[in-house]
Amino acid sequence: MHKPLRIAAIAAACAVAGAGLYGAGAATAGQSTANSTHEPYNIGLLVKDIDTYYGTTLDADGVYQASPDSQYAKDLAKLDAAAKKQIDKAARKAQKTGSKPAVVFDIDDTLLLSLDYEKKTNYTYNSTTWAEYVNKADRPGVFGSAELVQYAEARGVEVFYNSGLAEAQRTAAVENLKKIGADVNLDAGHVFLKDKANPPSYLSACAAPGAWTCTTVQYKSGTRKHIEQDLGYDIIANFGDQYTDLQGGYADKTYKLPNPTYYVS
Repeated sequence: MHKPLRIAAIAAACAVAGAGLYGAGAATAGQSTANSTHEPYNIGLLVKDIDTYYGTTLDADGVYQASPDSQYAKDLAKLDAAAKKQIDKAARKAQKTGSKPAVVFDIDDTLLLSLDYEKKTNYTYNSTTWAEYVNKADRPGVFGSAELVQYAEARGVEVFYNSGLAEAQRTAAVENLKKIGADVNLDAGHVFLKDKANPPSYLSACAAPGAWTCTTVQYKSGTRKHIEQDLGYDIIANFGDQYTDLQGGYADKTYKLPNPTYYVS
C-alpha cells in the first residue's frame, strides 16, 4: 500500500488538511515536498493538524478513531452526497438504455480507515507490521463508505473493489469489509487484489508470473479497463484516497477521498 514518501507527503499535505481542503479534491502535486529548497514544515505541528482534521480520539479499547463531528467527516459527507446523485443518474439511465453501470472502490482509507496504524507507527510504514494490522481484520469503516456501497447496490449499480492489498490478504480484507457492512459482491470476480505470483492476462504489459513491474496507475487503470472492456460495464464512478487510485482513465467520474497521512506514487 504505502511507499517511502510518507513523511514528505505529510509535509506536503498537512497544511491543506488543517483547512479541510482535501474533501474538496484539492491537488497536492503542486505543493512543496522534501525536495524543496525552503525549510520544511514542522512535523510536530503537522501531526497536530492531522489530529485536528480527523478529530482523533483514543477509544476505550485503545484504538485511535476519527470523530463523526470532524472536518474529515464533513468533507466525506459532501463527497458522498455528490456521489449518490451520480449513482441515481446512472441508475435512471440504465433503466432506459439497458446499460451496465458500475462503481469501483479502493479499500485502504477509502472503505477501511487506517488511522490507528498511522498513529501507532508515527506515520512510518513497515511491511511486516502493516500485514499484521491488515490481517487483524478489525479496521473501522471510513465514514459513509459502507452506506455508499449499499446505496449503489440497491439502485442496481454493480460494485467492484480495486485494491493494492496483496492476494494473500484477501480473506482478511473480505472479513473486514463484512464487519463494516460493505457486504456486497465480495467474491473474487469483484474484489481485485495484487496477485504478483499469478497476475491476470489483462496486465500482461507490465506483469508476468514472478515479474511484476506495474505501477499503481498501470495496475489500477488496467483493472478498470478489464471491468469495462472485458466485463462490459460502464464505470460511472471511481473512488480512492490517492490520486494514483484515480488516474489512467476508464471511469466517467472520479472521487478523491481525503487522506493527509501518506502518499502512494
